[in-house]
Amino acid sequence: MSAAAAWLRLLLLLLAGASCCWGGLRIYLSSWAVRVPAGAREAERLARKHGLLCLGQIIEGEHYYHFKHRGMVQESLNRHWGWHVHLKREPKVHWFEQQTLKRRTKRTIAVVPTDPWFHKQWYMNNDVHPDLNILTAWSKGYSGLGVVLSILDDGLERDHPDLSANYDPLASYDFNSNDPDPQPRYNVWDENRHGTRCAGEVAATANNRLCGVGVAYNAKIGGVRMLDGPITDLVEAQSLSFRPQHIHIYSASWGPEDDGKTVEGPGMLALEAFYKGTASGRGGLGSLFVWASGNGGIHSDNCNCDGYTNSIYTLSVGSATESGRVPWYSEACASTLTTTYSSGTKSEKQIVTTDLRHRCTDKHTGTSASAPMAAGMIALALEANPALTWRDMQHLVVRASKPAHLQAEDWALNGVGRKVSHHYGYGLLDAGDLVDLAKKWTTTRPQRKCSVKVVYAPLEIGSKLTVSKKVSTCIGRTRYIRSLEHVQVRISLSYSRRGDLAISLTSPMGTKSTLVAIRPHDTSNQGYRDWSFMSTHFWDEDPQGTWTLFLENKGDAYNTALRNGRGHDGQAGSSLRCERVR
Repeated sequence: MSAAAAWLRLLLLLLAGASCCWGGLRIYLSSWAVRVPAGAREAERLARKHGLLCLGQIIEGEHYYHFKHRGMVQESLNRHWGWHVHLKREPKVHWFEQQTLKRRTKRTIAVVPTDPWFHKQWYMNNDVHPDLNILTAWSKGYSGLGVVLSILDDGLERDHPDLSANYDPLASYDFNSNDPDPQPRYNVWDENRHGTRCAGEVAATANNRLCGVGVAYNAKIGGVRMLDGPITDLVEAQSLSFRPQHIHIYSASWGPEDDGKTVEGPGMLALEAFYKGTASGRGGLGSLFVWASGNGGIHSDNCNCDGYTNSIYTLSVGSATESGRVPWYSEACASTLTTTYSSGTKSEKQIVTTDLRHRCTDKHTGTSASAPMAAGMIALALEANPALTWRDMQHLVVRASKPAHLQAEDWALNGVGRKVSHHYGYGLLDAGDLVDLAKKWTTTRPQRKCSVKVVYAPLEIGSKLTVSKKVSTCIGRTRYIRSLEHVQVRISLSYSRRGDLAISLTSPMGTKSTLVAIRPHDTSNQGYRDWSFMSTHFWDEDPQGTWTLFLENKGDAYNTALRNGRGHDGQAGSSLRCERVR
């Protein structure tokens, strides 16, 4: 059998994914992101010098600026080399990038089951056992008061009678049309209903005889319209970094295509927005980014191939049906932290929320419905303890999630005795437990990171490859890590059919986490190029000891490594890095 080789890296870092292609081609726009450390005045001078418009700062407090040319063709298959050369020659321009279109799909499902209307919200009123225990949180006096959330999506119907009382214009903007009004664009198909539906789950007004009630019915809700137009790294960064001292929680139910063959993550600017948000948002406590895990289950997709859901900075939420089963659209992956309810088969109930044109619906579906529900529950916890950091909240969610009646064959005890699953993370989120834990939580110590090289030499995969490394270098006064939060594995490898490779990581305490399972639709021969897989399954474990990375070819026996640009077959390299915890 032909042998494949791989560079293997175990890291706790995030890298940017490649720009998205349309039909295999990049579409370039007439705008640039430009880094000018000298400041806004110098950025404006440089823009004028080269016949460009400076449309302002991209990320609050950072020296990235948006340059645009109105007279140039808006979309092109070719980079504009003239301005590329001009900007490259400017010593005060430290970095620039012509923006390209990205494919981003709303995490709703295409086929909407035709269940009958249910006027009761079964997932929080004891119609299902267990429910999300939201009534308990309400009974303790928590309703999201004082918390601000923004839905990053296709718009928000701000004048909806069940949302208008909680609508917050300061948490809203339209980056598609560049104005403060997030009102969605209407058409006969109501295709831009997604954001309004997500918003109603969080903050639909209580006791007004309209639709249902939001999980955090006294929270303020805003909308950032950014999915109904050209999507670029710049647009994503602007949305993720919008008013981080005013907005506490950002809820996003979108990402790269859930087609079972895409491997893509945030660009440089979006990565910077994530980092800046967690570092300095909410007065230094960190912005909270709640993310839908993805709806590619029907394509055997894996959300660890999505650089948004597998980021350490996002809190990734999966779905369960009312009967406690894995929905047909659900993606399994090691980066999912928790689960809330959503739709299932045609005979099962869906989610009740607000809809376009001042209406209500009982047909909200997919992980799109699960993430805003978790965001509302997190708002309740934040009301209970406004001093929680972004990492505190992830610790609380781990502890307030329960296996309950959720059914999966892969439930396993990790090294500290918690059950965890690639389908559900740590299980069904319990709002009552979440607020109780929040009230008495002691803030975690500062985050620490430790990186350990595993191997930096060609290795043959063959049918299987096992790489082990004893980790002890994290011991020391400044870098010592007693227990883990996130573990990331950064991998570079070339392979003839990427989707045939299954990769897992086993910790010193014996917890085995599948980083990526086989993806039958992924026929790419590009392999993984510095791609970071992430697992939450080792939470609170001691990192010291032997870590084992296992790669297995589960496809054609004749799969081979491909020659890379350096002229070697299947080169690869590797290091291990552990992330700080308590």
